[in-house]
Amino acid sequence: MENLNSLSPIQNKRMTCYGGVVAAAALPSPPPTTLTTLPSSPSNTFVRVREVGSGGAEDPNTVVKQSVDGFKWRLLVSYDGTRYKGWQFQQTPPTIQCILEKALTQATKLERKDLHLVGASRTDGGVHAWGQVAHFITPFNYDSLDSIHAALNGLLPPDIRVREISAAVPEFHARFSAQGKIYHYKIYNDAIMDPFQRLYAYHVTNKLNAAVMREAANHFIGTHDFSAFVNSSRNDGMPNPVKAIFRFDIVKMGALLQLEVEGSGFMYRQVRNMAALLLQIGKEAIPPDIVPKILATRDRKELAKYTSAAAPPHGLCLVAVKYNAEHLQLPLGCPTTSLGRHHIVSKCKVPFY
Repeated sequence: MENLNSLSPIQNKRMTCYGGVVAAAALPSPPPTTLTTLPSSPSNTFVRVREVGSGGAEDPNTVVKQSVDGFKWRLLVSYDGTRYKGWQFQQTPPTIQCILEKALTQATKLERKDLHLVGASRTDGGVHAWGQVAHFITPFNYDSLDSIHAALNGLLPPDIRVREISAAVPEFHARFSAQGKIYHYKIYNDAIMDPFQRLYAYHVTNKLNAAVMREAANHFIGTHDFSAFVNSSRNDGMPNPVKAIFRFDIVKMGALLQLEVEGSGFMYRQVRNMAALLLQIGKEAIPPDIVPKILATRDRKELAKYTSAAAPPHGLCLVAVKYNAEHLQLPLGCPTTSLGRHHIVSKCKVPFY
């Protein structure tokens, strides 16, 4: 897997960006899938996956130790989160994980509990993703991944797409192996909203000062306790509030203002809370140096004095997840990574007159 993202100085591990690098391709309807039974040869390193970290049938993301024999597969997934209640599994209203698992059960003929599907990031309702990463397990091998890839995209709705499928080493875990994530938050800063941006950017009519927003964003860079920027209404399974922010850029593209943040990890609504504070600073309602003062309190109530709510979810997008290079290595004897198949149009044999 190629590393197309440069590493920040604060990162001292060799990491590869997985997500946001492969263009989506239109795929045909699913043909029959070719499967190979689980081989018993001990020399094949692509068998006997011992899965630790994924949860049970009710919630595969719960931190529960268990052992699973089989083959592990990595998915690169993009979705428009407008219609969904986030990633985390629940039947109604539908979630991304729920819809993806239904497609996987149809394509693999396995029960949901046997797939052990886990996502790298449990995005909130209305949040989008270009580079979500997930993994699942099957008791059988595939000779080729192109057919299962085409089958999944044929079964999924058009606002969810599997961009890539590859084999994964037993040590890889979509969530627990992640070393960093990149999020973008888009703001459309103009008097009249662009209708083509309405689902993917937050409309702000107040004129924003991008310079002071950049000054404030720089205060987030480094390792901090982000307790003041996390909502505590959900048990995230990751209680440590100390996170590292590698970069926080404010990119202006005409009326579009894009907040680009890369860090070791993010807690519940942390990015949206940081974006909400930067919006108030951009409106020049509060000074940029308020950021370190709020961070120092480690108190969510302190942030509430300056912004009443997190920025709306539809402006946020998970762009990429980063992993150590060894976790992205392909196992020995595995099928070739599938990036999707293109239709080939043969030449017409009937002459034109």
